[in-house]
Amino acid sequence: MTTVQRRGANRNDFVSQLQKQLPDLIPPIIAIAAFLFVWQLFAWLPGATLPGPVQIFADKDTRDYIFYPFLDRGGTDKGLFWQILASLQRVAISYTLAAIVGIGLGILIGTNKMMNKALDPIFQLLRTVPPLAWVPISLAALRQNEPAALFVIFITAIWPILINTAVGVKNIPQDYNNVAKVLQLTKKEYFFNILIPAALPYIFTGLRIAIGLAWLAIIAAEIVMSGIVGIGFFIWNAYQNNAVTEVIVALVYIGGIGLILDKFMVWLESKIIQQ
Repeated sequence: MTTVQRRGANRNDFVSQLQKQLPDLIPPIIAIAAFLFVWQLFAWLPGATLPGPVQIFADKDTRDYIFYPFLDRGGTDKGLFWQILASLQRVAISYTLAAIVGIGLGILIGTNKMMNKALDPIFQLLRTVPPLAWVPISLAALRQNEPAALFVIFITAIWPILINTAVGVKNIPQDYNNVAKVLQLTKKEYFFNILIPAALPYIFTGLRIAIGLAWLAIIAAEIVMSGIVGIGFFIWNAYQNNAVTEVIVALVYIGGIGLILDKFMVWLESKIIQQ
């Protein structure tokens, strides 16, 4: 097959795939266009203070943040890529730690009734505390913005992981336990061959909820912690400077990253559980 023929075949494959995807793409495109149109209509009303899509793209500084996310003017004046990257790094560190501790404690209280009775009231009390309420405590204890932000993410993300893991361990079918006794499995064999596979769907449910909470928590933490590069601080700084268009653009970025994180967890769950 010649180069021209290969290019033609690749083009035909692309068109064919695009045609297959059109029924799924058209409805959300129409919905987004309608939303932007209605939003712009409200922005044109007399006395409206929230800028519409037209005003957002008309603002030069906002266009820079949209089309040039790699800007770096020094200090905290950076493009949205660097702001989001800094926030994602904090989320990755704290979320990983929350997953390790949460799964470990979840297995512990799921397999030990005495530990469950002792710790469950404490966990149920702490998990209802909003992320912003942990900010002054973390600042008072740690004295620095960066460790405080990491702690706020950790303490917010750990609860769904811990609780879902514990529920998954408690709900292991009795037949599985009976088989383990008949086969006289060691604790190690039981852990890897019975407990983890049976509890894995529950664990991933907790991990998926926790990644969303972690992303929410970093925004809340960075908003009230000045002087650190991050998307939360970017939003607060833009608001302080009355740059509402920049705030709106940052919100779109935040929503997009949150969606990507959620879809990644769904993909990871499907790959691991299928094995």
